[in-house]
Amino acid sequence: MKENRTYDELKRQLDAWMEEITGKKPDLCTGNQKQAQAYSNAFWETMHTGMPQNVLKEGSDGADGFLVPDTYENKLVKLLAEKNVLRKIGRTIQTTQRLKFPIVTDGRKAIWIPEGGTYSISEAESGQIVIDAHKLVHMVIVSDEMLEDVGFNLENYIAQISVEAIADAEENAFFNGDGKGKPVGLIHQTDVGAVSAQSGSISMDDMLDLLYSVKVPYRENGTWVISESAYCMLRKIRSHNGRPLWSSNSAEGEPETLLGYPILVSKHLDVVAPGSKSVLFGDFNYFWIGNRGKRVVKRLTERYADHGQVAYVTSERVDAKLVLPEAVKVLETRTA
Repeated sequence: MKENRTYDELKRQLDAWMEEITGKKPDLCTGNQKQAQAYSNAFWETMHTGMPQNVLKEGSDGADGFLVPDTYENKLVKLLAEKNVLRKIGRTIQTTQRLKFPIVTDGRKAIWIPEGGTYSISEAESGQIVIDAHKLVHMVIVSDEMLEDVGFNLENYIAQISVEAIADAEENAFFNGDGKGKPVGLIHQTDVGAVSAQSGSISMDDMLDLLYSVKVPYRENGTWVISESAYCMLRKIRSHNGRPLWSSNSAEGEPETLLGYPILVSKHLDVVAPGSKSVLFGDFNYFWIGNRGKRVVKRLTERYADHGQVAYVTSERVDAKLVLPEAVKVLETRTA
């Protein structure tokens, strides 16, 4: 019989897994600061000229691509966190292989027994969480003239263009992905915490129902993530004297709050409609985003040579899972 586990015990186990997963690992394409700088310089020189240097051998992916320098990797990670709603509040981990670990999906209740009596508690329902890796790519095309311009910053240009596209594709998959060549979306991993009272509409009462459907430990660290449609609908709700029911008083630079909890808006969540799922609430620290290894940039010279252009393909391998299903719940709009 498995040992009954409390919230704190589950949290300690997840933290232990996290330490094991993200424990000390060798730095790819680095060693000391001088070597790291040499790799970075050689990397961007190769991206400009198309002539690989020996120092890049350790960073080759075996398919004419090269692992990006650590400084550039860190820049991409930071930019992605700014552009992708779920990277802002989820927990990002670095992985080197497919991860499998068991998780209890249904806890057990304590029971009262007579002094000296015996007890029998059925096994808790358990499952398995798998964090795999799915490949996401984006291509930027640059003209020969731009590359020859001494004022052109290739590093910043690729980062700016690619991050916008990659972050958008990530966020969409993290919410709605079907698991076929991409992550399984969060919408498909969460349980319904509340159903709206009216068909095709949501109210503040519905938001309260969702809020209190989430257990206290997760509620205390809760965040709202809602669709643009839901945000607009809630903003329009007014009291009998015409005053908005939701009036955020957040200080400048601080996130908006709803019912005392931070709120973020995503264009990739459903429009409010019968049967839609446009509002999520819970502790997104249990939404783990697994980055497999480092990102790769490949220079494609011949393919666009006739047009006087060079293509740069940025690729990453990533997956995301809600490792404790009870940590986040969704509001479903009533159908009838």
